[in-house]
Amino acid sequence: MPFTIRPFLRTPLCCPVTYQVEDFEGFGMVWNVTPMGWRFSGNLPLRVGEVCSLTVLLPTHREIYVAAAIVRWVRGEEFGVETLVMDEESRDDLGLLMNPSNR
Repeated sequence: MPFTIRPFLRTPLCCPVTYQVEDFEGFGMVWNVTPMGWRFSGNLPLRVGEVCSLTVLLPTHREIYVAAAIVRWVRGEEFGVETLVMDEESRDDLGLLMNPSNR
């Protein structure tokens, strides 16, 4: 696998996530986020290439909804997903959270 530099810094984040794949629902914790994707762990196994949706409860008690994300990697119960579809309000909330001046 060739070495690549990540285009975005990861923002540490520890908050609950609910995720859905077809008719199945899993629960877990988000560990970090970038403008492009999420790293989280959970109790529902995922496979590379699957499309899932996420509902993330932020420390501010606001929810971010990701309508579609594709699983890019799996390590045991940890998953890396790339955001495909997210509504504008959720994108704005995520941007505020990731802005260093807001932390």
